[in-house]
Amino acid sequence: MSTPALQLTPEQLDAFGQELDEIRARVVADLGQRDVDYINRLIRVQRALEVAGRGLLFAGFLPPAWIGGTAALSLSKILDNMEIGHNVMHGQYDWTGDERLNGKSFEWDTACPADQWRHSHNYSHHTHTNIVGKDRDIGYGILRMSEDEPWRPYYLGNPLYAALLAALFQYGVAMHDVEAEQIAAGQGTLDEEKREKLQAVWHKVRGQTLKDYVLFPLLSGPSLPFVLAGNATANLTRNLWAFTIIFCGHFPEGVQQFTEEETENETRGEWYYRQMLGSANLTGGKLFHILAGNLSYQIEHHLFPDLPAHRYGEISDEVREIRERYGIPYNTGPLHRQFGSVVRKIVKLALPPLPGLRSSAPSLDEPAAQAPPPKPAVANTSPRKLPSAKTSPRKLASAKTSSRKATPARTGPRKRAAAA
Repeated sequence: MSTPALQLTPEQLDAFGQELDEIRARVVADLGQRDVDYINRLIRVQRALEVAGRGLLFAGFLPPAWIGGTAALSLSKILDNMEIGHNVMHGQYDWTGDERLNGKSFEWDTACPADQWRHSHNYSHHTHTNIVGKDRDIGYGILRMSEDEPWRPYYLGNPLYAALLAALFQYGVAMHDVEAEQIAAGQGTLDEEKREKLQAVWHKVRGQTLKDYVLFPLLSGPSLPFVLAGNATANLTRNLWAFTIIFCGHFPEGVQQFTEEETENETRGEWYYRQMLGSANLTGGKLFHILAGNLSYQIEHHLFPDLPAHRYGEISDEVREIRERYGIPYNTGPLHRQFGSVVRKIVKLALPPLPGLRSSAPSLDEPAAQAPPPKPAVANTSPRKLPSAKTSPRKLASAKTSSRKATPARTGPRKRAAAA
């Protein structure tokens, strides 16, 4: 079960938001050549791994060549998907002016058309993070991942659906913006816009399929079955890895979910508060974080989605110190522990709820515990004028960052504890 976070007063939320704004402003002011060098170095490594992997698979009839080629191609696809594609398309490098790194035009080596991903992920998910009924990443329209979603016999297959989604994750993401599950359930129609999206998905899937399962295998001649198997294994590895990292960042024990009513008219501080409660981190070494696209710092990513992801580790201690000062738990742990809790949740929510047994979070009608006044920061960065975000994670109402209406004060968004 989740441990409910303390509620903050409006004044605390405003101060909390200002401290996080200052972190973002400081990083933005420091962006420069080392960030450009970092992403360009990663692109060179990714391309070298792909060339090496495909070349070795041409000699795949030799077991060491097949193993080495498959491993190199798998790493190449993971880097392209996580540390390069995902982060570039968030606009993290738009400030460079380099068209290769333009988040609005970048295309990646996976089944989902980039334009559709930018809408379903950058806008829908990052704006409505963990709001039940609005964030379609909660279960991807396939799984039951919230106690607030009514149970149906269909969900008895939760573990099976999760396994299939993990193995075919690129295709699940490709169909995400089409909302195919709503059409199948009779809750939506296949209108002209959806037809165009389906056509774009078909063109992208066809191209990816021809490249990996027709062109390169045929070019290899007698090594065709080995290249075919290697390409399929590399795609499967990338799918399983991406599924694992993403689900560990959003669904382990302790991550909170919210209702639409709880998040109406959010201030900047309240939005930051929801992002923190709705995300979780993973611990690991430098290589692990790179392969995870630095989404192992999912909390920092949800706070600052348009900052270069390799910067998240540098600010994570400061973010954690702020959270602890305001009494907000910092959800982090090793991969095996976080993923284990995700699996337990998937299995638990496959079953009908037992009467009277829900999470331990206070209900909407219960008074929530108040956080004590935060301790003064040891050193506070002087506020700078905050540059406008290139891919702002939400649309903020004017002049709401540090002021509130003269209405009865709310204590910030109350949360629904996600099922363990």
